[in-house]
Amino acid sequence: MHDSHFPRLVSLACHDLRTPLATVYGFARTLTNAGELDERSARFVAMIEEASGQMTELLDDVGVAARIAGGRWEPVLREVDTLELAQSSDERVVVEGIGAVIETEVDAVGRALDALALAAVRHGPAERVTWQVDGHELTLSPVTTAAAPVVTGSELRDLGALVARLVVEELGGSLELDGETLRVRL
Repeated sequence: MHDSHFPRLVSLACHDLRTPLATVYGFARTLTNAGELDERSARFVAMIEEASGQMTELLDDVGVAARIAGGRWEPVLREVDTLELAQSSDERVVVEGIGAVIETEVDAVGRALDALALAAVRHGPAERVTWQVDGHELTLSPVTTAAAPVVTGSELRDLGALVARLVVEELGGSLELDGETLRVRL
């Protein structure tokens, strides 16, 4: 197989994996909504639902990376405030500053910023990290010495961080490490 076919193969695999994954998630939701499960079974079904959501996010990331590598990514651009874009549902990620309205692929860039922050937390390790938003420039700190190669993508240990770099750069932005601070320009 030609290397040029590989991104297409990965995209196809991501697409095809969605159907059985949707089936697993759908049946888990049906069991939850029926309300007839004992506490232990309900906990197990909740774990299946959560894992299905995580798998969907991973497939999304791999699919975006494959489309970028194959030159077939067509981002849907919308206006968004950079302060809103940096928000995370994870309590270990703090967001401060003043944003600016930009036009970008909101979902992919939002996931990218979250992935960078969570990689800094996981690989730091750090109890919490802060996005400081200043218009089009966002800085993430602390990015410890241990986390830096993972967050910047020079060590291939975090899919989210790798895809984050691809997304930001494909959209004309940049990532640069300055000491224990990651600068992201959107």
